[in-house]
Amino acid sequence: MSEDQDHDQDQNRAYRTEEDSLGEIDVPADAYWGAQTQRAVKNFPISDRTFGRRFIRALGIVKKAAARANLKLGLLEEDVAEPILEAADEVIAGDHDDQFPVDVFQTGSGTSTNMNANEVLANRAAELSGAAVGDRIIHPNDHVNYGQSSNDVIPTAMHVAALEAVERDVNPALESLRDQLAAKETEFDGVVKTGRTHLQDATPVRLGQEFGGYRNQVEKGLERTAHITGHLSELALGGTAVGTGLNTHPEFPGLAAKYISEETGLTFSEADNHFEAQAAHDAMAEAHGALRTIAGSLNKIANDLRLLASGPRNGIGELEQPENQPGSSIMPGKINPVVAETVNQVHKQVIGNDATVSTGAGRGELELNLYKPVIADNFLESARLLSSAAETFGAKFVAKLEANETHSKDQVDRAMALATALNPAIGYDAASTVAKTALKSGQPVQEVAVSEGYLSPAEADEVLDPEQMTHRGILDEE
Repeated sequence: MSEDQDHDQDQNRAYRTEEDSLGEIDVPADAYWGAQTQRAVKNFPISDRTFGRRFIRALGIVKKAAARANLKLGLLEEDVAEPILEAADEVIAGDHDDQFPVDVFQTGSGTSTNMNANEVLANRAAELSGAAVGDRIIHPNDHVNYGQSSNDVIPTAMHVAALEAVERDVNPALESLRDQLAAKETEFDGVVKTGRTHLQDATPVRLGQEFGGYRNQVEKGLERTAHITGHLSELALGGTAVGTGLNTHPEFPGLAAKYISEETGLTFSEADNHFEAQAAHDAMAEAHGALRTIAGSLNKIANDLRLLASGPRNGIGELEQPENQPGSSIMPGKINPVVAETVNQVHKQVIGNDATVSTGAGRGELELNLYKPVIADNFLESARLLSSAAETFGAKFVAKLEANETHSKDQVDRAMALATALNPAIGYDAASTVAKTALKSGQPVQEVAVSEGYLSPAEADEVLDPEQMTHRGILDEE
């Protein structure tokens, strides 16, 4: 047995011998992958982290579109193209995810994963044609990979997977969270509470106004994802090795993009410059920047809600949080904001992923960026985590929040910042005196303003109405 055949094989597993340009190698007999995939499995025992559903689906879509285009252009015979198309449909559906064993940390162009797809499709197509796996009546390079290169297939799959992840996963989850926040914005609109800046008491706000701010953050996140669509929709397919399109029919890129659009229901087009599309991944960095910003928005909202629900007796306590699970192994009855905490943790992971995506995207060298696999994987992880976190946060935390109106009113009545409303009526210096006296004596601001002769009881009721302070305007105007 050659060195290449010297694998840590399961003695109870059958193997077949396949051959590539480097010679023979043993491949599990029940595997659809072939020699090049097997070499990659041996070469990259790095993380046990393989590409997930979104990326494998995208690879299937790209290969199907390529086969359709080549069939349409007369470059593949029907008896070759049709079984490839059927095999690609199975990959798109997720029937063969276990046939993609190559580690994410591999050759920077993703060649190993492209060949993995080529071999799986070729062998499955051969089987569908009545031949044995490994017979190569349908060839992974000559047929499945016709008119393509790893250097244009992988970035194309990256864009397809990224845009599908945003449109199918991230956006629906954000829309759901936005709707939950909007419902609370309406429900809590009549609850007046103490506003806070610098974590210190400030003038009153309505709890609904706070939730309106959160709702708008999520809406702006949806606007950000809409802005990234244009660049992600450009596909590198057709550039082949270096962007020149060598060995590719002139009509192939546009036709393949059309078929990818039909398969996904999203709009894709040929890249306006294939050299940029293969040598740089600025679109991926830009798009992930939007995900990073959205993660920051969710982190801010989760932190605020944790603070507002802190207590229940010795914190802010303006919100009553859901009892999702016991919070302590030692303190009976303790409930923690566990769902909000997962959002905080997802934010930190997305920040780390953004560092990987942005630094990888910025390291294209000449005609090829060599960070394709790790950029793709980190982007898709961020999209998956964000969508799951937003959906869970909305359904299991935001939707179940209740307002503590009595406690909120008590806090407002004691707040020193009520004195701000005195400025137009008695001036800043006098209002400062009232505030300091109230703080020192423990009296409400309204009581001090009356007892010190600055306002009559009726004037104080009007000027120091907390609900009126939540609206724009000067409170002593007629």
